[in-house]
Amino acid sequence: MPSTYTRPTLYPKQEAAIFCPERFAAIEASTKSGKTVGSIAWIVEQAFKYKSGQNAWWVAPVFPQADIAYRRIKQFLTQGSFQAYASPQPRIELVTGGTIWIKSADNPDSLYGEDVYDAVLDEASRAKPESWTALRTTLTATVGRCRLIGNVKGRKNFFYNLARRAQRGELPNWHYAKITYLDALEAGVLDEGDIEDARLTMSEREFQELYLAEAAEDTGNPFGLEHIRACIRGALSPNPVSAWGIDLAKKQDYLVLIGLDSQGNVSAFHRWRGVPWRDSIRRIHNLVGEDTPALVDSTGVGDPVLEELQYEHGNFVGYPFSSVSKQKLMEGLAVSIQGHELGFPEGVITNELESFEYVILPSGVRYSAPEGSYDDTVCALALAREQWSQITPGANLTRFYTLQAKKNEAREAKLESTSQNEFPWREDTEGPPEQEDMETHSVYLEALRGLTEEPQQICKVCKLPILGATRISDGFDSWHPACTSLKIAA
Repeated sequence: MPSTYTRPTLYPKQEAAIFCPERFAAIEASTKSGKTVGSIAWIVEQAFKYKSGQNAWWVAPVFPQADIAYRRIKQFLTQGSFQAYASPQPRIELVTGGTIWIKSADNPDSLYGEDVYDAVLDEASRAKPESWTALRTTLTATVGRCRLIGNVKGRKNFFYNLARRAQRGELPNWHYAKITYLDALEAGVLDEGDIEDARLTMSEREFQELYLAEAAEDTGNPFGLEHIRACIRGALSPNPVSAWGIDLAKKQDYLVLIGLDSQGNVSAFHRWRGVPWRDSIRRIHNLVGEDTPALVDSTGVGDPVLEELQYEHGNFVGYPFSSVSKQKLMEGLAVSIQGHELGFPEGVITNELESFEYVILPSGVRYSAPEGSYDDTVCALALAREQWSQITPGANLTRFYTLQAKKNEAREAKLESTSQNEFPWREDTEGPPEQEDMETHSVYLEALRGLTEEPQQICKVCKLPILGATRISDGFDSWHPACTSLKIAA
């Protein structure tokens, strides 16, 4: 009966993450932050509501991890309120009739078949993706609930991808939570001195994942987490769009539009899916207009859609994706992100950038999102950046001349405000700027004339100038043609 169980003390963030009202919860948590204790409390309280024959599961990647929960559950329960069986399959039968089974996910096929009312998938980041598939099927008939808990362990696992989708709000009736060592310190669960010792004795990557619940940078990410974060802005830019990037999709993926302003900051971001092409084309025309250049993914089905976009709209240009062209596009995006040329708000854009990866194959480099994730936003941003880079040189030149004009105006204003008797130019030059420029120009013209003008020739005999090109010369001296006889006579 429920009176034989006392819930352990949970701090607010721990309780809110695990006892949330949603059916499913993905909880990324620091080591020793209380995720296991809180989940044990949750599964026990759920099981106390069961009738005879109803089951809950605690699933871990391997049995030694599952056995930890088995021992702890027995410690939390009051003697007489349960009966524990270690073999042939570890389980805890409650006096109310419900049973908590302790399962290993080492063989995912063994998880099929049973009806489960509630479940916890422990160390989810280390579990096989097939184990989640099997566990999820057991919850279907009962409409059971589940808590997926674990440390962060890179990005190439199903738990990381599920957590990102839950964080973005893409999964209905899912809750996402992150608990770090800072939350546990504030609640008095962890010791600050022990945390500092862990920081000093562990690698930065290990500490980042195990204590900060942040995926360390994978070697396969082409942008770099540090550089992605350096490009984060608080909100969309209020400035008008100077260049658009459009990644087309209809059903499975998202259709994404990203607009960059003249400074490279995202000033427009739109995404949708499941919309008929005709309606999507109409939306795109309304958003982009007829004047701002837009680079569009024209791969596959995108080619006829591009033709419709270009009808009476000359500002849409296609970009067909291939392994080579996509590599060029992503390398350009990486250069701009690592140079902190771009700016974008935190959220969907940063999530997709952080999970994006590349794999080196014998045929070349493949850029894509991990299985179960999306890269539509990354592609749209890369297209926008490519279009933006083509108009940037002109914009930079305009800004340069604007700055030079302002400097000249400031210099002229300073000269006008200074008395002529003070000779302000003597601080840096020998004369006023205008006089100095004129003298320099005269010297330049004189030198140019010396290089381009042929020296005047004097006749060796009559000592008069030789005008025109008609003359006789031995390479040293020159004569008029009429003076050659006088020369010979001489």
